[in-house]
Amino acid sequence: MSETSGQTRSETASWMNEVWGGLAAMLVALPSSVAFGILIFTSLSPEYAGQGAMAGLLGAAALGMVASFFGRTGGLISAPCAPAAAVLTALSAGLMTGSARLEPAAILPLMALTALLAALLQIVYGVVGGGRLIKFIPYQVVSGYLSGVGVLIALSQLPKLFGLPKGTALGQGLLSPEIWKWQSLVVGIVTMAVMTLAPLVTKKIPAVILGLCGGILAYFVLTPFNPALLELRGNPLIIGPLQASGSFLEVVTGRARSLLQIDMASLTRILVPALTLSVLLSIDTLKTCVGLDALTRSRHNSNRELIGQGLGNLASFLTGGIPGAGTMGPTLVNVTSGGRTYRSGVIEGVFVVLALLLLSGLIAWVPIGALAGILLVIAWRMFDKNMFHLLRYPAGRLDFCVIAGVILVALTVDLIAASGVGVALAILLFIRDQVHSPVIRRKCYLNQISSKTRRFDVERETLSRDGDQAVFCELQGNLFFGTTDQLFTMLEPDLKTRRYLLLDMRHVQSIDYTAVHLFEQMHAQLAERGGQLLFSGMPSGLLKQQDFESYLKQMGLVREGDGVRITETRDGALEWMEERILEEAGVRGGCEECILDLKDFGLFRKFSDEALANLKSCVSELKLAQGEKAFCQGDQGDELFLVRRGAVQVMLPLEGGKRHHLATIGQGGFFGELAFLDRGIRSADVEAKVPADLYVLSRARFNELAQADATLGVQVFARISLAIAERLRQADAELSVVEER
Repeated sequence: MSETSGQTRSETASWMNEVWGGLAAMLVALPSSVAFGILIFTSLSPEYAGQGAMAGLLGAAALGMVASFFGRTGGLISAPCAPAAAVLTALSAGLMTGSARLEPAAILPLMALTALLAALLQIVYGVVGGGRLIKFIPYQVVSGYLSGVGVLIALSQLPKLFGLPKGTALGQGLLSPEIWKWQSLVVGIVTMAVMTLAPLVTKKIPAVILGLCGGILAYFVLTPFNPALLELRGNPLIIGPLQASGSFLEVVTGRARSLLQIDMASLTRILVPALTLSVLLSIDTLKTCVGLDALTRSRHNSNRELIGQGLGNLASFLTGGIPGAGTMGPTLVNVTSGGRTYRSGVIEGVFVVLALLLLSGLIAWVPIGALAGILLVIAWRMFDKNMFHLLRYPAGRLDFCVIAGVILVALTVDLIAASGVGVALAILLFIRDQVHSPVIRRKCYLNQISSKTRRFDVERETLSRDGDQAVFCELQGNLFFGTTDQLFTMLEPDLKTRRYLLLDMRHVQSIDYTAVHLFEQMHAQLAERGGQLLFSGMPSGLLKQQDFESYLKQMGLVREGDGVRITETRDGALEWMEERILEEAGVRGGCEECILDLKDFGLFRKFSDEALANLKSCVSELKLAQGEKAFCQGDQGDELFLVRRGAVQVMLPLEGGKRHHLATIGQGGFFGELAFLDRGIRSADVEAKVPADLYVLSRARFNELAQADATLGVQVFARISLAIAERLRQADAELSVVEER
């Protein structure tokens, strides 16, 4: 019983935290939502202030309940935001100017349709998994855009702060104190001062609430000096009566009728603003979600949240509200007040509805100057002041130019053009990063790296001397017009002096026609000296190797006779180059037609005839067909195998049925030495690459021989140890080359 009651108390406390968090978030979101609504609608005419305030409230209610319910990001509060206000304000200003200017009554349906298209695009982003892609927009572009939005909001609110008459230019109005409405200026200054200083006094009450209360109080303090301030209707210094557009059904049907009357010419004018709005709202939301994840140590579902935001903005459209996004201010207040689940967002929306029903009379008395002060503080905080620190460092000056460029276009042209400039600059930033990123991941010569084929001493000496005629390059990144010059510059000295060039493409993400043309030039330059260009691997961005080879064939790079050579593995290409260098030097390590005797193996070089005869009594012969295994990983055995003819491959089994190629052992080589020395289990599979003839030296029989002739035993073990030591030294040399690069 006590356990049940304790659980009930815990659930009650949790719900109370969610309720308190939603209430606190509503107190923060409500004033800014009203301010953004008024900002959008008064761009049409000051008479639309009441309708704008109502649209802001309806947007906050719809977004709070619907976006939170479907997005399910714990603690996130969605409400009308600055990017939405800036885009829609710029749209209305553009539609009211030019030869095809429209009247405010005709602009309202277009603004609504813009919000509808943006909402639908957000849903599409979430459905197709675009949540991650939107995060890849460079921060410089986002910073410049939001800073531009902040400046535009500030410029739009300064006339309201000073109470300038409509139609007065901002510069002229600021230089004409005689036309200022000092009451509005005082209210705005008090609001900004209280909002700025409030966090120094208390953080329990949101600063925006204290600032709004301070502005309202200042307004009513001024009423004894000007009794006209107590007039509700026709008072330009306050919001005035809220204007509803009718019942919910009337709003929906009215919007449907107005949307059907929009012609195609008007529709084309809002496509770019709708796309811009959808991307900005998505970025604003996901940026808030990332900060929320760090605060709550959780992880949001970006695609689901985008769908939720789209549905929330769709609900806002249907109810007559303005669009919005997940906002940082109300979200932080919600989380710090105890709201940690999506329920607090829904509760916040419910509280907005209650405020609309119960407090609409009080909202009508909110001073325009107070809302202007709130928006000016928000605009100041939106402006990225850290951008000026980039000027101190040469590496940051280009980033500063990108941010400043977006801001400049936003101020001199419009936000829509700024979004286009931002996309173009994002492409330039990508190209810049690609150009400065090295495309050669590793470069070495064939006397620094070798294939997995074990060679005779004379072969190793030849490759050590002449291996610099072959170059191995491991490429990475994107091979396109921005990086091909870098690649050619780095390889140009080798193209003039070397004969073979191997390009490993496993870490290449993409390749374009410019890169293919460069490869054609490289191949022609190598072919002049009887050389060859080789590829191994494939671009990881392609799903099938056939796609890569088909593209190269279509471009004429891979062709019969004198085309570029493609090998499936890097080791195969290295082995091919080694064979060409050995052939040119006249070195042949083995004979395919002959079968070696014990005396022909380097392991037993300079052994006496008697010692060789004694050893031969301990060995047996073994024939392997192609693909047949000498032993498998995990087998018991202590035999040492010597390759008389043919070749074998040492393969390491991996999970999922895959195998890793460790080495190729040709004629004159040996394998199985580890189990021969320690009598442990076999560590890998060994199978015949081609039909092979082997000698098998049994450790048990060798022990009997070593007991009778200790000197012979010491000699054999010494030779095996020396061979292992040489392999380790060769591996160390290759690893050092890798580390240096």
